[in-house]
Amino acid sequence: MLAAPGLRPAAVALVLLEEGSGADLPGIARPPSWSDSPAILLTRRSEALRNHAGQWALPGGTIDPGESAEAAALRELREEVGLELGMAQVLGKLDDFTTRSGFAITPVVMWAGPARRLVINDAEVASIHRIPVHEFMRSDAPLLDAIEDSVHPVLRMPVGNTWIAAPTAAFLYQFREQCIAGRDIRVAHYEQPMFARK
Repeated sequence: MLAAPGLRPAAVALVLLEEGSGADLPGIARPPSWSDSPAILLTRRSEALRNHAGQWALPGGTIDPGESAEAAALRELREEVGLELGMAQVLGKLDDFTTRSGFAITPVVMWAGPARRLVINDAEVASIHRIPVHEFMRSDAPLLDAIEDSVHPVLRMPVGNTWIAAPTAAFLYQFREQCIAGRDIRVAHYEQPMFARK
């Protein structure tokens, strides 16, 4: 985990689960055996939240004192979407990502199987989505945009007819490259769009 002065440690759960009938975004084509396809659990944050309202996100939040990144990700997963997993379902971690809003986020990869019962925490989550892993393997991903205040590009991942911004996009891209394609890549240098920096 990145340990820099002034950064708040946080963790997110990058959850692999069975797609079921959850791929509900326009522009996502299901393969013939879509019901058995692996998917990634994503949420849209509640519009009532003070920070990052309405944005795509992985379940997650601040790491409490004395808590590991894995424990924090599991706790936030339970609090946000009602999914109860344990340490045995944790597969590993990806690279930390430092945000412009002052967080050092550790992504924790875990397996949830069918995960039939998900429950939205209305205070934090507007909707839950199971996005097929194959959607993140698209040839038009990632999208890299030049930005005036940095030599590094903003990274976005297309999904359906829309897109997801970094830092969530950075985690998805590194997962795709390292865990699926077997390519060793780093993502901490990528930038976030202006709206995601608050």
